[in-house]
Amino acid sequence: MKINYVIPCLLGVESVIAEEMRALEAENVVAENGRVLFSGDENILARANICSRYAERIQILVGTFEARSFEELFQGTKKLPWEQWIGADDAFPVKGYSINSTLFSVSDCQSIIKKAVVERLKSKYGISWFDETGPIHQIQFSIMKDKVSLLLDTSGAGLHKRGYRLEANGAPMKETLAAALCSLARVRHYHTLYDPMCGSGTILIEGAMLAHNMAPGINRRFAAERWDVIPRNVWAEERERAKSLVITDSSFVAYGSDIDEKVLDIARENAKRAGVSDKIYFEKCDLRDFTMKTEKGTLICNPPYGERLLDIQQAQALYKVMGQRFTPARGRAYYVISPSEEFENEFGRKADKRRKLYNGMIKCQLFMYFK
Repeated sequence: MKINYVIPCLLGVESVIAEEMRALEAENVVAENGRVLFSGDENILARANICSRYAERIQILVGTFEARSFEELFQGTKKLPWEQWIGADDAFPVKGYSINSTLFSVSDCQSIIKKAVVERLKSKYGISWFDETGPIHQIQFSIMKDKVSLLLDTSGAGLHKRGYRLEANGAPMKETLAAALCSLARVRHYHTLYDPMCGSGTILIEGAMLAHNMAPGINRRFAAERWDVIPRNVWAEERERAKSLVITDSSFVAYGSDIDEKVLDIARENAKRAGVSDKIYFEKCDLRDFTMKTEKGTLICNPPYGERLLDIQQAQALYKVMGQRFTPARGRAYYVISPSEEFENEFGRKADKRRKLYNGMIKCQLFMYFK
């Protein structure tokens, strides 16, 4: 069965996800602002959930139409083939948002869509009441400039929840963004990776998983695994496929440091749960004392900054120290994510390349030094 999918994602990583989906053999991949569209069968549904490093979640696009009145919203929703996905006992809660549209009341849209789906299913199943005691089929709607998109979430908990991070430091980076930074830095199985402000170790763990092609969702469960319409064997097949593609022979090694020993203990535990503790070495070290232990290396870091943990002056002082410690040399590359417009001035060098990214709601840039 050919299914149309949507991946909502952090702004700035659309092209990274599109490239990933093509590598996973998805079809008709198209990157748009804040989302990636693609199509494929049930195996692609399972594969994308299990293997995607950068997606926030995998959604089925049930249908799109324009609606400027509640009647149009009701009729447009009712026309869609909900019975293909939702069984007579299944739960189907509704949530979503409306932006720059005639229909601006989210709660009203929610109840209209719910009513329309109920009416459709009533006519298909010949029943008048739905107990909704079965598996959850979360309906998500988005209304942008009067264009309605109706989706079903297949992931459940966000895909950034890999399962290895039980604890984090004060302002943790999402695993999906950490993985995207490692992809943009082109981390490979023969690289040495550094993070001198590693906190709970997310960047290093994601780097190690990427370098060894370890599927981030292999040890967790997804909402669609409980759906009757998706064959159970699909999930087992895709987990086996993912395991078979893990790189076991590598020279990858990572070094993480931080000034907080308690945070480093958390990082060690996280790395252990992720199955990469033998590839990452953690030590307590002040940034002012940081030096690379190898001739070549890739450094990626997410320094604390004004809007997160430090005041502006402290952040500026930190950038200056970074500029002094991250010295240019053949075979060394530095990638720093920061929201500061003055970063390059404080760091002391212009970046070779910059890329706009969002860390949560904070607009940032990835400053890349590789020459």
